[in-house]
Amino acid sequence: MCFLRRPGASAGWIWWRMLRQVIHRGLQSFFYKLGLFVSRHPVFFLTVPAVLTIIFGFSLLNRFQPDTDLESLVAPSHSLAKIERSLASSLFSLDQSKSQLYSDLHTPGRYGRVILLSKPGGNILHQADVILQIHRAVLEMKVNYKGYNYTFSHLCVLRNQDKKCVLDDIISVLEDLRQAALSNKTTARVQVSYPNTKLKDGRSSFIGHQLGGVMEVPNSKDQRVKSARAIQITYYLQTYGSVTQDLIGEKWESEFCKLMHKMQLDHQDLQLYSLASFSLWKDFHKTSLLARGKILVSLMLILLTATLSSSMKDCLRSKPFLGLLGVLTICISSVTAAGIFFITDGKYNSTLLGIPFFAMGHGTKGVFELLSGWRRTRENLPFKDRVADAYSDVMVSYTMTSSLYFIAFGMGASPFTNIEAVKVFCQNMCVSILLNYFYIFSFFGSCLVFAGQLEQNRYHSIFCCKIPSAEYLDRKPVWFQTMMNDGHRHSSHHETNPYQHHFIQHFLREHYNEWITNIYVKPFVVILYLIYASFSFMGCLQINDGANIINLLASESPSVSYALIQQKYFSNYSPVIGFYIYEPLEYWNGTVQEDLRTLIQGFNTVSWIEQYYQYLRVDNISAANKSDFISILQNSFLKKPEFQHFKNDIIFSKAGDENNIIASRLYLVARTSENTQREAVQLLEKLRPLSLIQSIKFIVFNPTFVFMDHYGLSVTMPVLISGFGILLVLILTFFLVIHPLGNFWLILSVTSIELGVLGLMTLWNVDMDCISILCLIYTLNFAIDHCAPLLYTFVLATEHTRTQCIKNSLQEHGTAILQNVTSFLIGLVPLLFVPSNLTFTLFKCLLLAGSCTLLHCFVILPVFLTFFPPSKKHHKKKKRAKRKEREEIECIEIQENPDHVTAV
Repeated sequence: MCFLRRPGASAGWIWWRMLRQVIHRGLQSFFYKLGLFVSRHPVFFLTVPAVLTIIFGFSLLNRFQPDTDLESLVAPSHSLAKIERSLASSLFSLDQSKSQLYSDLHTPGRYGRVILLSKPGGNILHQADVILQIHRAVLEMKVNYKGYNYTFSHLCVLRNQDKKCVLDDIISVLEDLRQAALSNKTTARVQVSYPNTKLKDGRSSFIGHQLGGVMEVPNSKDQRVKSARAIQITYYLQTYGSVTQDLIGEKWESEFCKLMHKMQLDHQDLQLYSLASFSLWKDFHKTSLLARGKILVSLMLILLTATLSSSMKDCLRSKPFLGLLGVLTICISSVTAAGIFFITDGKYNSTLLGIPFFAMGHGTKGVFELLSGWRRTRENLPFKDRVADAYSDVMVSYTMTSSLYFIAFGMGASPFTNIEAVKVFCQNMCVSILLNYFYIFSFFGSCLVFAGQLEQNRYHSIFCCKIPSAEYLDRKPVWFQTMMNDGHRHSSHHETNPYQHHFIQHFLREHYNEWITNIYVKPFVVILYLIYASFSFMGCLQINDGANIINLLASESPSVSYALIQQKYFSNYSPVIGFYIYEPLEYWNGTVQEDLRTLIQGFNTVSWIEQYYQYLRVDNISAANKSDFISILQNSFLKKPEFQHFKNDIIFSKAGDENNIIASRLYLVARTSENTQREAVQLLEKLRPLSLIQSIKFIVFNPTFVFMDHYGLSVTMPVLISGFGILLVLILTFFLVIHPLGNFWLILSVTSIELGVLGLMTLWNVDMDCISILCLIYTLNFAIDHCAPLLYTFVLATEHTRTQCIKNSLQEHGTAILQNVTSFLIGLVPLLFVPSNLTFTLFKCLLLAGSCTLLHCFVILPVFLTFFPPSKKHHKKKKRAKRKEREEIECIEIQENPDHVTAV
């Protein structure tokens, strides 16, 4: 090997070029030998993957198990909210506090919840008797377990003071209204205020989450209720942690939902929406059940598209079965990957629905590239050498892109990922990528060997029969000639590649390449890209985090219906935030009291402190020191019936004869709009810093915070890490690949596609949840998969002009890119008909990923590469120099042989 040093070229640069060429040729040589080895042992490489699929396929059927813990999947694994939950639980039992710590969809433990909605223009308070009948039916409902009947009274959470079931205070209000109606009093005499109302026993109760769609009496000072549209009632079940108790609770919840459905049929004047603790998981898993048939339809569409796009009129060189077998190769590799997942004690969840589509998008790219590589080989070579040449041509690029897939999803599966669903998905995807790679060079490579052998022996590509001679065909009907045509009538002795007749390649060569490189088309492409970049940038400025759990549920499910009604009628107030003071505090101190008022200013409070201060003011009692403050609190205030429930909010300790308050809690509720979750996150972000700078040591907690705490950062971290990993690899291999400009253009293209997908999906109302983040990680690799071969072929091309170079690149790789992206996009269509928010998100993101990649490969890059480096002038100068040198040699020969000139 000889390298000529150009003037001005440094020795270091020459060594880098030598190293690049050595690495590239070494890889090509390795894959050439691998291709030869596969072509010599096709039966072995066909049998081993099939046996592996059978073995792991049975494990998939036997060990399938769904994951039922939704919190561990979609909530951030490591968050301050979980630490705060542990601390709050150590002070006050959260199981006893469920009724006070109201949460929309994230209530811990077992429970049954129902919303009763009156007809438009109606007043739900006028139907108190009907609602109480439904309430009594719930209390009397029996669940049989091992011969014993259990009712709500056996399973409910008990109050500490009287050991009765914890019930919502709206039940007391409804009973007062019914008694007033029975005693011929008008309901106006029973005054119901909102959001705080006075109960019959003298207690002040917050009913902001129990009464919805409220209209207040105009100019009412005490915020009296004129009418209301909805009532929400929750039945909390005890959680002891035993398996038996949990089974009974699950059966009770199931019967509760059935009872609500029956009550809906009996009471047509009301609309009932029920929810139980298992409803979210059930509706999350429902997506998988709804999508099963659609995924099979998707597979059929991909098989059909791959088969048709691999076909030609030439019955000898057409490869429809190779397209079909290529898709089946990816299918059996995915089955094997799923079997490995379940053997290692993996549990299925609905986010894993994306893996077949992700694996298919990458795997079929390798299939179509190998098929294109086969078509580029010389027909006069033995079929084994042709297979080896195809491996040498294609597998270097496919190995690089598969490695980047593995790196990206490997980074997503790292401990830095804080969402368990994303981590599990990335782990599975890494296994799928490795198996895809193995199955393509083994199983599909063997199929390619057999197809090549049939072609070499002139067998029909569909019927596998010997193709008759041209003389025999001339004597047969036209339909028979069409079926048995091997291209001999259309080929000429000038034609070097019969595969040019493939309809996609013909279209690109004869029509598209000339049109896209036309000088009059280029300005419109530039304008198109500016529009694309503008919308992408606009979308990137409006990104929303997807902490709302209904984004992952089946869209026509009870949980989503319940959440929408809840958001419409019960979103005036935020979830109840527990405010826990976990250190002794001088509550009697005026400064401390002022600090507390400052902290809770602007909130609607349910607080023993405020009630106690008001009690002291009303009775004109002085409690300016510790002993008086605690003595009056214990012996007078907490003994009154209307304040007894506050005993659960204070922890006393006794040292000798002296009592101390070592911890206490109060509840805060903020006024909110319909976007309750985002405002709850803002409240959390405002209150937490105050706990660090205030003299009062406190924590705030609500079960919703576990799902939303730093969710935006947790969910975006995997794509940032994966993007950084890919960028780092591309930069480190900047001088080790075929040409540095290839990596440079690849980085620009992938960045443009990634930002385009991110911006456009935001404009399409897709939030940043775990599904969209996984799609963004996939987009990075999908873009590299399709842009890399095109760009590297362009930068290495030696034609005179950039235009001719891009034409050759499109002609060489455009067919495989178009085949793969078309199959991928057509395979997504059935997802549109799955009634699930999860699959809608998957469809939108993957559609944008495929469309943006196709736009860049066939529109943007072919035009922009004709404007910018690498320049092809030095290739032109080299060819001119060689031609001039050749002409000079010919002149010298003529001068040395004048007789020859005379003879001519």
